[in-house]
Amino acid sequence: MTRPVISPEAWLEKAATLTEALPFMRRYNGSTFVVKYGGHAMGDPSAGLAFAQDIVLLKQVGINPVVVHGGGPQIGQMLDRLQIKSSFIDGLRVTDQAAVDVVEMVLAGSINKQIVSSINAAGGKAIGISGKDGDLIQARKLKRTYKDPDSNIEKVLDLGFVGEPHTINAEILETFEDSDLIPVIAPIGVGPNGETFNINADTTAGAIAAAMGATRLFMLTDVAGLLDKDKNLVEHATADKARAMIADGTISGGMIPKIETCLNAVDHGVDAAVILDGRIPHVLLLEIFTQHGAGTLIGRGFG
Repeated sequence: MTRPVISPEAWLEKAATLTEALPFMRRYNGSTFVVKYGGHAMGDPSAGLAFAQDIVLLKQVGINPVVVHGGGPQIGQMLDRLQIKSSFIDGLRVTDQAAVDVVEMVLAGSINKQIVSSINAAGGKAIGISGKDGDLIQARKLKRTYKDPDSNIEKVLDLGFVGEPHTINAEILETFEDSDLIPVIAPIGVGPNGETFNINADTTAGAIAAAMGATRLFMLTDVAGLLDKDKNLVEHATADKARAMIADGTISGGMIPKIETCLNAVDHGVDAAVILDGRIPHVLLLEIFTQHGAGTLIGRGFG
């Protein structure tokens, strides 16, 4: 087989990249990284392949990756195909019994196994589970209230089988740390009476990261990270700074619950949380193994 012609400069660049990565490989050896996977990357085959390769590489260099995935668009498509009506309140899908059956089928079935297959095809050994397996995610019904504009009385919203994590059985995931298996988790929880709950994937990832004492929580999104008022990327932010950006309106809309998930994880022992643009190929490697990083890192000890 003929070797491709590569210039000496390109070889040196590759060597420099590996040299830059080495200290980070040493630093994070044995660490647990929880990665929330969703957004654009899940619908783009090339981005999905790059993500799978990144996860396999993390495992190979001694890091323990735990993948938590979403799947909102795919759930919506299946509900439409089956002519099951659903609605949203404050960004949360109202989930009745018919809808939660579809949610479980899509999340724990087709999407989960697609991700598992991609990681396996990239050379890893992934295993797909849902929060119901081994009571991994014990959940309770999510309670939301709103103020009636006419009566000004606060009322309770019934979102159906929408839940929030109550207890994470971290021991199940810790059994994978000393093996070559990579867990891929569908955000489905089990209630006290065995009922199935649909849980937001961001919330699930944050709860799992906190329960495992993870070194990092990575949130793959469709934006570059946190932006300041001038739309410039904020590379590092303390928890206090992130809260101030929410308070003054710099962080708004759908980014608020993502940042709140990051802050909650950091408050409960995760070293730092990172907002990354999942549309960038190999963005995880750029963030973890380069000096500059690639997104916004939120933690306690820097400004």
